[in-house]
Amino acid sequence: MNDLTAALAITTKHDIDHEFCRTSDNVSTTLPSYARLSINRCSLPAVILGSLTFQRHPTPLALDGVLELHSDLFQLLDREAGPAERARLFRDYEAAHFCLDHLEEAGLDHRSKAADSESRRGRGRAKANWLRVLRGWSFDADGREGAVLKGWVESRFGLLPRFHGEPLRDFVSPAYQRYLEMRSAGLYGTNALEAQLDLLYAFGQYEFARRQLPPKLTLYRGINRLAEHEVLAVDGDGQVVLFNNMVSFTSSRERAGEFGDYILEAEVPTTKVFFHCGLLPDQLKGEDEHLVIGGVYRVRLATM
Repeated sequence: MNDLTAALAITTKHDIDHEFCRTSDNVSTTLPSYARLSINRCSLPAVILGSLTFQRHPTPLALDGVLELHSDLFQLLDREAGPAERARLFRDYEAAHFCLDHLEEAGLDHRSKAADSESRRGRGRAKANWLRVLRGWSFDADGREGAVLKGWVESRFGLLPRFHGEPLRDFVSPAYQRYLEMRSAGLYGTNALEAQLDLLYAFGQYEFARRQLPPKLTLYRGINRLAEHEVLAVDGDGQVVLFNNMVSFTSSRERAGEFGDYILEAEVPTTKVFFHCGLLPDQLKGEDEHLVIGGVYRVRLATM
């Protein structure tokens, strides 16, 4: 039995009756039921991909139908040796497939004078695309674009957001309602924005494989207080933490130290890296920031 098969067997067997799966040293390994959906649009269920077991034994993830729908793009990418040219092909394909430069072809209609104000608002929202979402996240992870990204992770991977401006613990709370309103406002009037993000994730995973990145990356996150995070257990010299469903890390320990007095160090599966600015270096400037799909991680806490 290989590592993934064993992980699946362990998680499936115990998750029905128990909140957590336990290892021999009694450390919780899987994602709590309150932090996940029972269904998603991914090749593995949330209870697996959000687990500590997945961090230890990562495996490729694929969103339903994305590679098949966009097979023409990946065939083009296969023929290109240079990452810069592959990045150009990706940007051009996103623009062409989703009519980002010709929104009228996608159904945008701003000719009606009776609805002129609505049309102006529609034109503004229609300009929202995958690139603006990334830039918006960099500016404010708890803003409208951040809500879109967290909603996308929820829909595709089945991981529920745990924080958006404030903790999200109750589906009927004012905080959760504000998150839903921001997510809806971020998607309103756009052209298949979440599908654009699907393709961005698939492209990133393709690029990581072409560049032969290792299965795990050592990444860092600066914090001021560990109490701000959901600590599930203590594991030797580390902590088992439930992160938000989308979270920023950096590959630079020094850069992480600029954001807090303490540094969390984690081994992050490459398959859970949604985006890194190095994929599109001529479009986005970043400080080695990695946008990481959340869930349960074992981390080490250190001071500067």
